[in-house]
This record gives sequence, C-alpha cells and structure tokens, in this order.
Amino acid sequence: MRRSLLSSLRAHLGRLIAACLAIVLGVGFGSLAMIVHSSASHGVDQTIGAQYKGVDAAVVPDQSTLSPADIAAAKNLPQAASVVAYTTAYVQAAFPGLVRPTSLPVESLHDTSRIAGPTTSSGRLPTATTEIALPARLADKYKVTVGQTLRLDNYEGKAWTVRIVGLVDDTNYVGSAPAVATEAAVQIFSPGAFVSGVGLAAKPGVSQEQLAEALQAKVSPGLQVLTGTAFIQHEVESFTHGIDVLGGVFGMFAVIALFVACLVIGNTFTIVIAQRTREMALLRCVGASRRQVFTSVLSEATVVGAVASAIGVIFGVALSALALAMSREFNWGIPPVPLHLDPSSLLLPLVIGTVATLIAAVVPARRATKVAPLAALRPEVAPAAASRAGILRLILGFLLLVGGGLLLAGGAAGSQVLLGVAGGALSFLGVLAVGSLLVPALIRVIGVLPARTGVPGRIALANAVRNPKRTAATTSALLIGVTLISLTCVGIASVRKTFDVSMDGRYPVDLVVTTYKEKMPSGAADQLRAIKGITQVVPVSQVTVKTADNEYQVTGVDAAAAGSVIHNPELANALKPGTALLDHGTMSMLKAEDGSRVTIGTGKHQLTVTARRAVGLDGVTLTSTDLAKLTPNAAVTGYWLASDPKANGSQVIDAVEQSIPTVKDLSVGGGLAERTSYTKIFDVLLIVGVGLLGVSVLIALVGVGNTLSLSVLERTRENALLRAMGLSRRQLRSMLAVESLLMALVAAGLGIVLGLIYGWTGTAALMGGQTAKGGVQYAVPGTLLIAIAAIAAVAGLLASVLPARRAAKVAPAGALATE
Repeated sequence: MRRSLLSSLRAHLGRLIAACLAIVLGVGFGSLAMIVHSSASHGVDQTIGAQYKGVDAAVVPDQSTLSPADIAAAKNLPQAASVVAYTTAYVQAAFPGLVRPTSLPVESLHDTSRIAGPTTSSGRLPTATTEIALPARLADKYKVTVGQTLRLDNYEGKAWTVRIVGLVDDTNYVGSAPAVATEAAVQIFSPGAFVSGVGLAAKPGVSQEQLAEALQAKVSPGLQVLTGTAFIQHEVESFTHGIDVLGGVFGMFAVIALFVACLVIGNTFTIVIAQRTREMALLRCVGASRRQVFTSVLSEATVVGAVASAIGVIFGVALSALALAMSREFNWGIPPVPLHLDPSSLLLPLVIGTVATLIAAVVPARRATKVAPLAALRPEVAPAAASRAGILRLILGFLLLVGGGLLLAGGAAGSQVLLGVAGGALSFLGVLAVGSLLVPALIRVIGVLPARTGVPGRIALANAVRNPKRTAATTSALLIGVTLISLTCVGIASVRKTFDVSMDGRYPVDLVVTTYKEKMPSGAADQLRAIKGITQVVPVSQVTVKTADNEYQVTGVDAAAAGSVIHNPELANALKPGTALLDHGTMSMLKAEDGSRVTIGTGKHQLTVTARRAVGLDGVTLTSTDLAKLTPNAAVTGYWLASDPKANGSQVIDAVEQSIPTVKDLSVGGGLAERTSYTKIFDVLLIVGVGLLGVSVLIALVGVGNTLSLSVLERTRENALLRAMGLSRRQLRSMLAVESLLMALVAAGLGIVLGLIYGWTGTAALMGGQTAKGGVQYAVPGTLLIAIAAIAAVAGLLASVLPARRAAKVAPAGALATE
C-alpha cells in the first residue's frame, strides 16, 4: 500500500495542487494570526518588564487613593531596599510654533540603583528644578532639541522656564512616554502631584511574597498590594486587553478561512475519488479490502495535508515578518514589535491543517469504499436527479432555514446578540443544505441571457446545472466569503449610520469655539472659515444669568443661520422666537417641563418663553432676538462650526485650536473629536475585516478553478466531441468562462442578499438596546456591494482561464481515441 500511495500521489499531484493551495492559504493565514498576536503580546511583556525591572512588590490604588501616609509607610518598611513613588504632574508646554500651549505629563525621577528608570537617547537626565528631559518622539514632533528652553505653566496660572537637557529614549515605551524632571521640580509644578503607584525593591534574603505581605499590613485596606511579578502582569493586562481582543478577531477570521479551505478540500477529494472510481475498483478486484482503500485515501489526504500545512506555516512566518517590519515604518505611538515564534504558533496551525484535511477527506474516502468492484468497471452513469439522502438533506435544510430565520428575527427584535448569531448560523447552514436545489435554479434564471447568445452559452448553462450537488459545493465556498464580506460592509455601514444619528442627538454641533474672559476679534470668523474642512461658521453670544439661588449660561444664536450647523433637525426647527432650548440640568434647576413656560433672567431684563428639552447644547439657548431682550448688544463670545464629513477631523480640530492667535484662552468643544475617533475605528474595522475575509474569497476562487479543471479532465471526451462537431477553441474557452461566470454571479448575488439580511438584523441585535431616540439606522453601501459583485465576476472569469487553456489544447481525434 505504501508503493500504491506514492504512485497515486505522483499520478494525481496536478489534481491536488488546488487543494494544497487552499490548505497553504488557510494554514498560512492562521499562522499569521497566531504569530502576530504572540509577537505583540511578547513585545508588550518584554517592554513593560524592562520598565519595571527590579520591582519586587507594589501598591496601586484600588478602592481608595494613595495617601501621603501610605507612601510614607511604604518608604519606612524595613524589608525594602528601595522605594519609588510613581509621581506625575500635568502641565502645559508652550512649544515653538503653537499659538497656545498643549498638555504635557511630567514624571519624577527616582533612584535607579535597584529599580529601573528612564534613560536618554540624547543629552542627560535632569539634575536641577529648572531642567527637563522630553520624550524623543515628542521632541521630534515639535522640532525641539537639547539646549532649548521651554515655557511651562500649570492650570492655576503659575509659569516656569525650563531647559531641555536630554531626550528620553522612548523607542521601546508602551504608549506615549512622559517627560521627566527631578522630584523637587514635579512638586513645584504640582504640589501634591498624582501618585499612580509605589514600587519596592526587597532587601537581600526577602522574597517578593514576604515583602508584599509586610507591605499589606502597613497600607490602607482599600489599596491593592501585588508582588513584583503580579504587578508587571497587572500592567501588561492594561495594555494587552486590546491585543487579546485583536487576537480573537484574527482567530475568528482564521477559522473562517480554514473552514472555506475544508470545503474546497472536500470538494476536490470528492471529484478526484469520483474520477478514480475505476482505479479503486481495480484495486478491489486484485484483492484490496474496503479498509485498505479507505486507509489509502486517508493516508493520501494526510500526506497532502501535512506537506501543504508545513508550507502554509512557512508562508505564515514570512507574512508575519513582513507585516511586523511594515508596522515599524509607521509612527503609531507603539513600540516596535519583534518577530516572536513560540512552539504553539508553529505546531498548532500545522496540526490543525493536517487534521482538517483528514476530516475533509473522510466522506469522499467512505464513498470510495461503497462502490462494488465490478459495478465500478462499467461505464459511469449520469448522477441521479434525486435520492433519499438528497431529499432528507433538503428537508433538513428548509427546517434549518425556517428555524434559523425565526431565531434571527427574534434576536433582532429583542436585541439579543447570541440569539441572532445562532439564528444566522442555523439559517446559513440551511442555505448551504438546500444549495443543490437553490443554486441551479438561480443559475437557470440568470443563464437565460447568455443562453441566447449562441451554442457556447447554452452548453455552459447545461453544464452548470448538470450536477447540482457539485455546482452547489463549488459555489458554497465563494458564497461564504461573499456573504461575510457583505455582512461586514453592511453591518459597519449600518452601525456607522446609527452612530451618526446618535451623535447628532448628543452633539448637535461639530465644533463649539468659545472664549469666556475675552472678546472675539472682528476677523475671527474669517480666520475660522479659512481653515480647510470648515464649511459653516455661525457667531453666538453668551451671557451669565444670576438669580438669588442659581447661575446659568444663556446662549443666543441667529435662528436662520443655526440650521446650517445644527445636525439635529428637531432642535434646529424648535429654535425660534419665544422658545428656549434647555439641557437636562438647567430644566431641573428651573423646575421646568418640556413644553412648559419658564422665565429666563431677573429684574428688568427677563423673558418668559416655552421650554424645550435639548441635548448637547448650552444650558439655555435662545434666538439672537430673544437674547437681545435680556442683554442688548451682547458681544460675540464664540462660534458654532460645521465641518466637511470627508475632512480629517483631527487636523481640523488641531487647526481650530491654533486659530485666532490674539485670543489667549480659547475653548474648543463639540462632537467632532469623538465622531472622528469612532470613524477611524469604523474605517480600520472595515479595512481589516474586508482584507481578512478576502483571504477566504481567494481560497474559494481556488476551489472554483479546481472544480473547473477537474471537470475539464472529466469531460475530455465530451469536449473532444464538441470540437469534432465544429466547436472552435475560442467557443470552448467561452463556454467554460460563461460556466464559471454563472457560478460566481450566483454566489455573489446570493451572498450579497444574505449579507444585507444578516448585516441589518445583526445591527438591530447589537445596537437595538443602545440607541437613542433615532433608533437603529439601516444602510446599504451600494458602491461597495457593486464592487464585491464585480470582483467576484472578474475573479470567476480568471478562475476559468487555466482550465479553458487545458481544454482547448486537447486534439479532438486524440481525445476521442482514449478511454
């Protein structure tokens, strides 16, 4: 059997190449996911471990804050050789070129003889209260160097001039590194500065557990005391939570890719075994038992799976190294992650790929043993249109489809994510189960048009529906990929639209620019309009109303112009003379109800208006006309701005914050910052999701090309007969191209429809209980869906190129002469 196995592999290697490619892609992608996750986690472990090297015990805030008494108790602990209080002051730094200063955290230096501390890449660490060392990346951003002076001020109006004496080496720092100064300087900047924790190094002979136990007895009960190892793990977890989530996402997509690869593998082995029916029968005739034939097929699958999985692991390692190298080219504020290979990230994908190939080949192997030797030596009979097993499968498929659909609807209606996921999975399994009935029917519908174009189109349509089970299996892999990509696009678009409506309710105005102590200069509006990305600028006036018991701010804005910057149409329409828009706090303070009459102001200048509840605006918002009745000729104190949705929100905010240089204290608020941060998340999710799922589509297209290639080999005599009857090589290639195109279009169309259904119901299940008054918003990313269909169609045509070339090269007479 060993010789038979080797000769079989050599004889049918060409037919198994596509299956090998599917395994390589699936396993390679799984290896990539595991290696990148392992490298990122290992990099963070090593980085944080280096930052806190020497810490044997630590105390961190848990249910209470660190008091001076707790810090003193830790410093007086006899078992401790060195004690470090991690103290940070928050000041504002006036970097050159900035109109206004920006926030800068400054951490105090400590004795580094036992516990690790910051090091410099240039210059030295500060030794005097008038010196500071900046993070190297921050210094490069603002173009400052060693030797320059820097103006610092705190939030109480005190200011200092310090000299930059060094640049902190932050190449391996997790997150943004702080500036550093002496302990005395930090206390000058911020007396009673924030202490995030205390690290202790033990004296010789004292274990971490003993030091932690002694420390626990001295500090307040509400504080968390950890050993040095546990403290480092605590810090690692604060950073790796996102990495762990990312690893789960990568793992999910890797499972999808491997599942699609299994479909391709199973389909390939089914066709290969069907083509080798006579070979298997001959083995049975010469004495091979059913068990030996079954073992032979599984052994062949094991060899193919092991070899292809090994290549896939190598491919995954190469991709991981390339991905990590490319990530170091971008300044994302994270430390460079070196490639880290552990046994699990190498061996697990190898084992999973081999086992998955073996499982995928079990059903074809069992089918090979059920054919009687003499029956298999007869000419092959066309597949039956229906069988008892096929009918049972269709019944089960319809039951899954109906049951899953009901669960899906229940999950969407009740905002139950798990119920919706279960319903989606069951209903999709139902679609796959009825695929042998559904897919050929859809092919017949869309195949009407190419069938009218001539003989190649009619033959292609007939070939595509001749074997419904094979056609359904061929399209199922592509259907999964297209469905998942469509689901991702539709889901993200719907969540983004829902989020936008919710943001319009919470933050009706993109940017609110205000000054409280100064007057806006006459040219301020023009300066704001000149900023790239700002589309509308509406001036507002604000006054303070004081009563015997309360004090609140009243803002006035032109009602006609407000609609151009207020995203919430209800608020824009409600803002009219005689009406005041009140936020929740002000309504409670004035004891007003929505629609009730309320008096604004006191004494001679007061106004009775109708109160309307508003979210996201100032305490009281009136029209400019009504505000003039309270305070005639009120000065312009700020502006409401609208931004271009396509503009870079972060750049717009930075430009606005540095605008109007004659104003010293400029406050910039609004919803643009939060909207921009979430938009970036959605964009990254969309790019990553589509990119990762594209791997499954690539594997699926390999399966389509593989099926066509094997079909060409199976129909060699049929194609030769067509050539002998006058079908040209060009028409033969057209026939196979149309056949592949029909299957790709059906898979793409059905996948997009399912993606719309699953994307909408998934959004409802996910967001239904979390949305505001606007409710769930459903979106159809038409451009993306059309692009998906077009790519699937083009890919289907490309998948037919090699099989068509192989079919066209066969000479009619030679093919007809062979069995």
